[in-house]
Amino acid sequence: MDNILPFKRLGVMTSGGDAPGMNTAVRAVVRAGLQFGFEVFGIERGFAGLLNGAFRQLNSHDAGNIMQRGGTVLGTARSEFFKTEQGRDQAMAQLHQAGIEGLIIIGGNGSLTGGLELQKMGLPVVGVPASIDNDLYGTSMAVGVDTCLNTIVDAIDKIKDTASSHQRAFVVEVMGRHSGYLALMSAMASGAEVAVIPEVEITLPEMAAKMKAAFDRGKSHFIALVAEGAPFKSQQIYEYLCEVGHFETRLTILGHLQRGGSPSAYDRILATHLGNEAVECLLEGVSGVMIGEKGGTFVRTPLELVVKRTSAVNKKVYELIQRLS
Repeated sequence: MDNILPFKRLGVMTSGGDAPGMNTAVRAVVRAGLQFGFEVFGIERGFAGLLNGAFRQLNSHDAGNIMQRGGTVLGTARSEFFKTEQGRDQAMAQLHQAGIEGLIIIGGNGSLTGGLELQKMGLPVVGVPASIDNDLYGTSMAVGVDTCLNTIVDAIDKIKDTASSHQRAFVVEVMGRHSGYLALMSAMASGAEVAVIPEVEITLPEMAAKMKAAFDRGKSHFIALVAEGAPFKSQQIYEYLCEVGHFETRLTILGHLQRGGSPSAYDRILATHLGNEAVECLLEGVSGVMIGEKGGTFVRTPLELVVKRTSAVNKKVYELIQRLS
C-alpha cells in the first residue's frame, strides 16, 4: 500500500498484568503496520525491556500462530525506575537510538500512564486497553475481560456441582484490587447469591443472613463471590461464616488461572479491531489517545482522561443480583 508515513519505525509493547488477547492485538499491530509500510519493532518485557533496549524487528511470520495463545509473546514487566525522570530519559534514549518514532502500548492504567509520560516527551503514543479489571475509562470493554469472565464462570459452575452435592457454602475470591467488575459480572453470569466488591458496603452479619435465608428457602448451595480488593478479605468472610456455623463452608481462591487461557472469540475480534485502529491513528498523525469501543463504535480518548478516571461498576447489576438470588 502506498501511504505517506509520519515516521518509519513503529514500536509495540505489552505491559502490566497479562490479559488474554494481548497476542491478538500484537498480531493486528504488526500485520497492519507492515501493510501500511511501517517497520515494526517489538519491545520485549514491557517497560523493563524498553529501558534495556530489548527491541526486535517483527515480520509477518512473527505475528503468525499467536492470536489463539494466552499471555503475551513479547513478555511483560513493570519498572519502578521508569517512574523516575532519569528512567524516562533512558527510555527515550533507547528509542531514539533504535530509530523508533512511534509506540503502541497494549495494557492497563499503569501502562498507559507510562505512555502518557512518553507522549509528553515528544513520542507519539497510542494505547490499546488490555486489563481484566475492565476499569479503564474510555472503553466499554478491555481486551481480556470476556475470556477472564468465562474462566471464572466455568470455575463457579464446577464449584456449584460439588457445593450442591454436599449442601455447602463457598466463598470464591476473584481478582480485582480496585474494581469489583469481575466479581459483580461473574456473580450475575453464574447465579451466585452475593458479590462482595469495593464499591458497595456489606457487613459480615448481612452475608451470614443471606446464606441462612438461601438454605432456608431450600437452596442446595450458597456462593459468595469476593473481589480481592473488597473491604472484607475472603479469608475473613470464610472464617466468619464458619464461626456462625449455619452451614459447612469452603474457601476457593481462583488466583492467576483467571489471567490465562486462549482468548475467546469476542476478545480476538476486539483486540484485532483495536490493534488495527491504533496503527491507523498513528498513520493519520493522531497520538496521545487510547482506542476504545463504545456501542460498536471505536472511539479515541485522550490519555490524560484515561489515566485520571476509572470506569465505575454498574450498581444496578448489584441490585439485580440481590433481587434474583
